[in-house]
Amino acid sequence: MTRCAKERRVFFFEEPEYAAHVTPHLQIRSAGDVTLVVPRLPEGCADATQQQRLLLDDLIQRARIRDYVLWYYTPMALAFTRHLAPSATIYDCMDELSAFKNAPADLRALDADLMRRASLVLTGGQSLFESRQHLHHNIHAFPSSVDTEHFAQARRIHTDPPDQARIGRPRLGFFGVIDERMDLELLEGVADTRPDWQLVIVGPVVKIDPATLPQRPNIHYLGSKTYDELPHYVAGWDVALLPFARNEATQFISPTKTPEYMAAGRPVVSTSIRDVVRPYGQQGLVRIADDVPSFVGACEAAMQEDSATRLIQADAFLRQTSWDGTWSRIRVLLDAASRRRSISRATAAGIGAAAV
Repeated sequence: MTRCAKERRVFFFEEPEYAAHVTPHLQIRSAGDVTLVVPRLPEGCADATQQQRLLLDDLIQRARIRDYVLWYYTPMALAFTRHLAPSATIYDCMDELSAFKNAPADLRALDADLMRRASLVLTGGQSLFESRQHLHHNIHAFPSSVDTEHFAQARRIHTDPPDQARIGRPRLGFFGVIDERMDLELLEGVADTRPDWQLVIVGPVVKIDPATLPQRPNIHYLGSKTYDELPHYVAGWDVALLPFARNEATQFISPTKTPEYMAAGRPVVSTSIRDVVRPYGQQGLVRIADDVPSFVGACEAAMQEDSATRLIQADAFLRQTSWDGTWSRIRVLLDAASRRRSISRATAAGIGAAAV
């Protein structure tokens, strides 16, 4: 969106926040060139969907938005936007959200509706593309890109954040959401097998009971960190981990953190997530292991490898991907979809006039 916003206005409409004794309104602020829009609704709001629709309609009028594209990251937003008439509709399908824990009951129906409405569908990985390619005539895979310069800072950082500085070495780390996608048994097994290793887990606990997280002296949960802070944590790790469970929620994920770890200069060990195996595992950029003994062995090998050779291979791969390149390719597809919609509308208007 930051790339898109350099060429056109971008309003990023967030999920609502609820608070006591507030009148429904929009909280608007800038994040660089992107305008962030957050609906603020009263607690217990019985008509949240209708309120979001009214607030969005008001924003469109006040901001004088005339010719616009709707870009969806979740089908749930369709509930308060289906009345709009965009020049094009993009469904940026990053995950199979209906497979996630506690997914809304109407998510599948809204997903199917959005697939029908979309002028262009993007998928966040190759496996998700393969599962959906028969559902749409204009669908394209866009695996995770990476802000290489941001994460490459880790290669030049030699001091730890205070909460990590107290943790011994070697350190094996993970950053990201901690939910049903993480293999907690694997994490526990690695910690028990190698009590001299320190496992650093950075990120929020979501949708699972924190009490279910394995507790060991060598497992350290440091909580959420900002995007700007992440390179400072990764810089102090000896191995970066992708300890994902193999379940319905991970069947189609394409972890953005894979190239981010590589840009940070860390060796990576992952479970056999398909979009990590292809291409990273197949090209020898990431070690793949699923059970505790093989995962421990992969981590040991990662810590003993020639880092100079790995960095050369990683950098050669990363030069082929960037958010700038991704946006350039998407822009071409978006412009083509908008042109097709304009031609279709013009044709329909002509046919209507002739019929009259």
